[in-house]
Amino acid sequence: MKIIDEFKAFAIKGNVIDMAVGIIIGAAFGKIVTSIVTDIIMPPLGLVIGGVNFSDLKFVMKEAVGANPAVTLNYGNFIQVIFDFLIVAFSIFLVIKVLNAAKKKEEAKPAEKTGPSKEEQLLTEIRDLLKDKSEK
Repeated sequence: MKIIDEFKAFAIKGNVIDMAVGIIIGAAFGKIVTSIVTDIIMPPLGLVIGGVNFSDLKFVMKEAVGANPAVTLNYGNFIQVIFDFLIVAFSIFLVIKVLNAAKKKEEAKPAEKTGPSKEEQLLTEIRDLLKDKSEK
């Protein structure tokens, strides 16, 4: 039962839940980026380089024979995935950069003082009492 209790403690921690939410949102974000790359970026890029559709780029290692399909090395899909990764990585970089800039501004902002803290007040009282005692 000890392992089950340890697992419960691990699974209930906020970091695990935050990570799960991040993974789910990341997967959805990945689909959006894939659509942007596939549907918006790649067609004009293919047009610029001569009407090439990257997903169709492949090297045929063995031709199709009868019902057996051709054996191909689909390097065009690999290029597509690289573009997807670069766009996702750059997008995440920009988000983190904005968050870090906001955090730096927050850290740089001096804390507003509304008056002495309780510790300062207590120390002031002790100082005054000691001062009065030594004057007598």
